[in-house]
Amino acid sequence: MIDPTAWTVFTESLLGVITFLVLLTGLIGLMVPVFPGLTVMWLGTLAYAVVEAMIGKMTWVSWLLFVLITLLMIGGNIVDNIIIAKHVRDKNVPWSSIIWAFVAGIIVSLFFTPLAGMVASPLALFLAEWYRLKQRDTAFANTKAWMTGWGWSFAARFGIGILMILFWGLWVWL
Repeated sequence: MIDPTAWTVFTESLLGVITFLVLLTGLIGLMVPVFPGLTVMWLGTLAYAVVEAMIGKMTWVSWLLFVLITLLMIGGNIVDNIIIAKHVRDKNVPWSSIIWAFVAGIIVSLFFTPLAGMVASPLALFLAEWYRLKQRDTAFANTKAWMTGWGWSFAARFGIGILMILFWGLWVWL
């Protein structure tokens, strides 16, 4: 016969380990620009919250931390696109080229791999700008701005992902 207290401790520990692994997967996935790492991390905390609520362990502090994690996920997903777009818009790149780059990255990622999508986005921007401007050097400079925006976007999303993990860790600890 299994001791109910031991079973509860085991299942809660297992839930914590699984949630932490999902959070790490989302954090590592942030390296791939089209991978929704922050959303994956949020889904992990959502599942954790649902299970905790079902067993009656969600306190007002738990809900507050979940709301903060949710706000971080939403803000991080918005700021991601703003940072990239700002860098290329500073170079006067039109929205049409930016959209081509985003769409190429997403479509190639869906049909091939996310790594191929990482190559497709800047390549699509370069080709769109080269076609538009007929100047390879300017198209390359605009693509460099896209890549710089990607780098800053990753740094921002990674920092937000770390905060999400810290808030979840505080939630588990309390």
